[in-house]
Amino acid sequence: MAILFTSGLDVGLIMFPLTEFPVYETETVYQFTNALAVEFGFWGFLVWSFYFLTTFYFCIIEPKLKLFKISWVKYTNNTVIIATCAFTGFLFLSYLPDYILGITDTYRYGLVAIVVLFAVLSSTDIRYVKWLGLGSSGLFLALIGLLFAYSNMGLSGLANSVANIGGYFTNIDKFTSPMSDYHAFYLFWWFSWSIMIGQFVARFVGGLKTWQLLISLLIIPSIPIALWFSVLFHYHSEAIQLVGLLRVCMVVVGIIFVINSLDSLTRLYAENLNLTVSRLGKTTYVAAHWCLLFGLILLYQFTPLKIEWIGLIVIGLYACLYTLTFRRRATLNEALNNELAKQ
Repeated sequence: MAILFTSGLDVGLIMFPLTEFPVYETETVYQFTNALAVEFGFWGFLVWSFYFLTTFYFCIIEPKLKLFKISWVKYTNNTVIIATCAFTGFLFLSYLPDYILGITDTYRYGLVAIVVLFAVLSSTDIRYVKWLGLGSSGLFLALIGLLFAYSNMGLSGLANSVANIGGYFTNIDKFTSPMSDYHAFYLFWWFSWSIMIGQFVARFVGGLKTWQLLISLLIIPSIPIALWFSVLFHYHSEAIQLVGLLRVCMVVVGIIFVINSLDSLTRLYAENLNLTVSRLGKTTYVAAHWCLLFGLILLYQFTPLKIEWIGLIVIGLYACLYTLTFRRRATLNEALNNELAKQ
């Protein structure tokens, strides 16, 4: 669960909400519910169904059909992984000035370069990925507790804030298609993440039943997200300033989330393309992947490259995979029947 939660989320979870609440409160398109419900709708519950579908595919269907062994599928998939991985670093680069006030461009680019380096180093051993996932999950819960204690909102205040999320579930249908350009950006972003997170998470869910996987992917990660957004919404509503230690703690946890997202995805595409430590050697591995990711981050910064383009590629890839699966349904049925017969 720690690996899922921290690999499937990035620095946006930490840094976006306080900048987005005012937008959702003022723009007409979001006035069907409150700002907290909109924020939760952009990050929680239903969007995690993407992860469930792709994880289910890689657990059940891909081992039978091996569609991702087809060359063009393989390379398209890994291009998406690399580009989305770099986008995480780009978001961190973009939002740093909002949380480290007065940071110069030199320090901003330098910090991002160091973060990418640590992520690539962490990806060299699955044990680092595991412990970083556990550690970042624990720190995120501690951050929620810290901001909750500082706010003096109390349990009743937290309950009142959490209650606003009900506006999402009564309007859940509105989140299934783009309600604005910004919402479309989020949907493309989630599409980009979904296919690679499914691949990565499928390696850790052995033994879970389908309903258990569904709960693990839709409900459990949504709980800490709901608590975090509810605490931040109280800060926004009461105009409480994030200063000093609080701001530092948010930056630290955001950095760890970036590292955790990047190391998981770096390890995934490195294994898919056989660009591993065992093949390249640790020094070459670290240098090659650092140059690739940091170079792409700069590409997002200085060219028109957008995550929406990557999301469109994923949607096209989904359409092709559906077609291939339909054409090979006889092979899939035979493999599933043989598996059932063995059981």
